[in-house]
Parts: sequence; structure tokens; C-alpha cells
Amino acid sequence: MNLIEQNLLALATKTEPSCCRIEKLPQSGSHRQYFRIFTTKKNIIGVYNQDVKENNAFFSFTRFFLTQKINVPKIILIDETQQYYLLEDLGDETLFSFLSSHRNQDIIEKNVVAYYRKVLQQLPLLQLSGKKGIDFSACYPRAAFDKQSMLWDLNYFKYYFLKLVNLPFDEQLLEDDFQTFISFLLEDDHDYFMFRDFQSRNIMLCNNEPFFIDYQGGRKGALQYDVASLLYDGKADLPPELREELLQFYLEQLATHISFDKQKFCKYYYGFVLIRILQALGTYGFRGYYEKKSHFLLSIPFAINNLKYLLPKFEFSAKIPTLTGVIQQMITSNFVVSCTLPENMLTVTIYSFSYKKGVPQDLTSNGGGFVFDCRALPNPGRLPEYKNATGKDKTVIDYLENFQEVTLFKELTTQLVSQAVENYLERKFSHLMVNFGCTGGQHRSVYFAEKLTAYLKKEYPKVNVVSAHLNA
Repeated sequence: MNLIEQNLLALATKTEPSCCRIEKLPQSGSHRQYFRIFTTKKNIIGVYNQDVKENNAFFSFTRFFLTQKINVPKIILIDETQQYYLLEDLGDETLFSFLSSHRNQDIIEKNVVAYYRKVLQQLPLLQLSGKKGIDFSACYPRAAFDKQSMLWDLNYFKYYFLKLVNLPFDEQLLEDDFQTFISFLLEDDHDYFMFRDFQSRNIMLCNNEPFFIDYQGGRKGALQYDVASLLYDGKADLPPELREELLQFYLEQLATHISFDKQKFCKYYYGFVLIRILQALGTYGFRGYYEKKSHFLLSIPFAINNLKYLLPKFEFSAKIPTLTGVIQQMITSNFVVSCTLPENMLTVTIYSFSYKKGVPQDLTSNGGGFVFDCRALPNPGRLPEYKNATGKDKTVIDYLENFQEVTLFKELTTQLVSQAVENYLERKFSHLMVNFGCTGGQHRSVYFAEKLTAYLKKEYPKVNVVSAHLNA
């Protein structure tokens, strides 16, 4: 048992003398360390964080939220150094884990949507704390999501993503666009509490209710940012139509608390979606490339897909041409990142792509992998009734599965990949990349990528399987 565990157990015995053991919990992107302390009565969460200012922000916000009847964990005890503290144990189920186990690709079960609605009912209560006396002087590292904060996020994206992946851009023109973009975002009211990292992994599900954690980075900001963070949460990968439905639900809930201009809200909303995605890409690059926490790189394709959906909706993009051009490069090129998870876990990344835009690159040390050409198979894209569908739609699936050559292709590619997976597991390899390409990257390639993903997840539960559609 190390010193941190000893100190947390000693602190816990002041409230629960029957402590029997301590277990470290998986660490995420922060430097905070979390532990579960087991007692004969109830379990406790122990936290160690050397950053006292960050801890004090968490303590201050938690106390205020509890007075407002907002679902956050209760603080049990803080030690005199303020580096160790104990929290109520809310269990292990997050909104993200619940979502992951209650969906079939883009089909998300109703009970998941119900939880999202509960979250969005409570979000205005959190945000309106900014008008009800929350102590913004406790904020750390900055009191507001102001010009400086936004510039930090955009430069984070520039230095830890764009430069690391070698996308070309004119640095001065990009900086000019940053300034224009920030001035636009600051036009709207930003006197609310902004959670800052309001995403599905920071929402615990306990006793059928959502509870909020990890808000120590909160600060004064605009209403749009947090709802954008939740609905465009990368690996949650919510379907676009569900995002829009939940946005409308949030606006209805917000209207029960305050009067606001819905049209004005939406004018700035997609701008906050954009800055959130860019900040997230900077984080993925920093944590993945720089800190070598390679599982962060798995979120990059999801962020790219979100940008693809977002850009046509963002009317201000014409006024930031260099930034928009960089985003267009990311969307139209087959930029993907493949990576491995720690502890020699095998990761299989599966992509569908369009040959018009080039074969995806494998940026891992392994290199290579499979590239399957689907262009010799019947093409539903030539038929007008399938033009706007993809290989995930039942109509396209039914069409393709009428052809014997499609079934044979699926069987052969599955056999080849399965043979490689079993060999790689035996040899403790860390990564395998599989690409399915067709003319437009929309129908045949998507169909085979989806089928192989489902097969591998079922047959090899200890393998991490990640898939993305680069052009659908």
C-alpha cells in the first residue's frame, strides 16, 4: 500500500472506523487520483489531488449546488492539507456506459433518451447558479470563459492537433480568424455558470437519477457551451436527429426558468459547438500524442464526423475562411488516427472510405492492415431510391444481401480478419487496421464495416473494436 492510499484510509477511518480495504479506480484525463474505500457499512470515494486551488473550486461549487438541491456528490471529509478528501460513492454507472450498453449502432433505447432528458432538465439549474450567487472568485484556473480562455482553447487545438498531424495552414491568417471567431462568441450573454466539461462520462446514474461530477473547471460563461458539450460528446456519437430533438427539449426547459431569444441562442449555439470540438481535438492530441495515452486518439474520428455535420449549419464560417479551410481539409481528406490501448490490449480499427478521397493511413507503428475493395460488388448508389441512404439503413442492407457475391465477400473478409485477430492475440500485438473502400464511401463500404464491427465485438469481447465512417 503506497503513501496516498495510507493517507486516504487514515482519513476515512475518522468517519468509518470499519474500513477494510482500498482500491484504485481507473484514471482518466486529469491528474486526480480516485479510490474506492470499502467499509462494512458503505463505500466511500477517496480523492487525491495536489492542486489545492482546483480542489477549493470543487469544494465551493459543491457546497453551493447542494443548497440548490442539484444532484452532486456530498463531501464527507477534507483533510487539513486540502489535497485529500472523501466523497459520497455514486457507483460506477455513467451516462456514457449506460448509453454504450443500451444502443444498437444508431438505434438508442428509449430509457437512454429519458436519462438525457433528465440531465437537460437539470442543466438550467446548474447554469442559473451564475445568477443566484455562486462564488466565481473560487473559479480555477480562470473566472470566466472569456477572450483569454477561448484563445487558450484555440491555440491548444493549433499546437497539439494541427501541428502534430501536419495539416498545412497560414499561421497569421489562422490567428486573425481566431480573434474574429472569439469576438463573435463574446457577443452573447455569458453571465451563467458554465460546467466546462459537461459530457456523458461526468454524469453518474444513481438511484435512477443523474448526478454531476468533475465541475471544478467551471466558470462564468454562455448557456450554449454546456449543452453543446453534451450533445456533441465525441464517443457518445449521438445521431444527428437525436441531437436536434434534445436541443429543442433543452430550450423548452430553459424557457420555464428565464425569458430568452431562441433565435439569438441558436445563432451562437453552433459557434460554441465548434469551439468545443476544436478544444476536444486539442485534448485528444495532447493526451494521445504528447502524453502517450493512446486511447484518447480513438475519439478523433468521432470529432471529425461531428465537424462534417456541423460546418453546413454554422453560418458564420464564411467570415473565418482560414479556420474553415483547415476544417474542410480535415473533413474531406481521409485523416484518421489508429492507436492502441495500454496493457497490450488488441485494438481493431475499422473504417469505411471513398476511393475518390484516398485510402486511410495507419499512423501506428504497426502500419498496414487490410484494405478491401468493394467496388466490384453491386452498387445501390446508382439507384435513385438509395441515393440518400447509407449502408446502415435497412433498405440498403436488404438490397445488398440479395446478392450471393455480397454474402461470399462478407464471409471471406470476415475469415481473413478473424485469422489475423487470433494470431495477433496469441502474439500480443496491439493493433490491427481494417479498411473497406467503395466509390463514394456511403453504401457498400459502410455495410461491410458495420457487419465486421458487430461480428468482432460479439466473437472477441476482450478485443477493443473501434469503427468510423469517413465519408458517409
